[in-house]
Amino acid sequence: MKAVVEDSVSAGSGEGAGQIAGRSRGPDLRAERAIPHGEGAKETVFWRCRPGFENPDDHKPMRYLNALILCSALLPSLGQAQLLPSVANAYATKAGVREFTLGGSAAANKDFDNTLGGINFSYGTYINETQEWVLRQSINYANPDRGGASWNGATRLAFDQHLTARGPVRPFVGVNIGGVYGDAVRDTFAAGLEGGAKFYVQERTFIYVMVEYGWFFRRASGLDEGFRGGQFNGGVGVGFNF
Repeated sequence: MKAVVEDSVSAGSGEGAGQIAGRSRGPDLRAERAIPHGEGAKETVFWRCRPGFENPDDHKPMRYLNALILCSALLPSLGQAQLLPSVANAYATKAGVREFTLGGSAAANKDFDNTLGGINFSYGTYINETQEWVLRQSINYANPDRGGASWNGATRLAFDQHLTARGPVRPFVGVNIGGVYGDAVRDTFAAGLEGGAKFYVQERTFIYVMVEYGWFFRRASGLDEGFRGGQFNGGVGVGFNF
């Protein structure tokens, strides 16, 4: 048994053996005496700093804990300094980067005798980090239960302005102009305002969501009137940069 003492401890056998006779008040240095039981046993007295530990090895867990806390505090800052630039640049685009997107839709009644569907795709190229020219194409097919099957398409040229130059989420706004044609519509010009966002799931792969307000016009003089009779369209798809 071991005790921390100031002057002396009664040694020997008996009920008083091994009891603490006094305790050091010094903040930096204290004496410890190992007081064995039994007659003839020798006492060992030694001095050491760091009061409050009764064994030189007792403070090792505290050292490990302090080292763990220090590492936990340093690693996030080191990781941020090393990883954030690469993460930010991983989803960045620049002039000359090309883009392809693909989306589709379909619907049918329970008897599958009234069906419709469509596919849309686009090809674009960036002229700088945030601006992009895009050629959009959509094809729709309808086969109602009354009447014959029909199809129509739309081809538009769009200009999109991305609101951020990099990052895994890139919102954008833009305008488009083109034309619609087919069996179910009258061939005419079309224009629209569009907006959406690209959510990158990999460095060059993203899922996009887009909403467009489009309208038809046959002459430039009817552009304003057609705007008031426009409609909303939305789409979801996947895209790739290369």
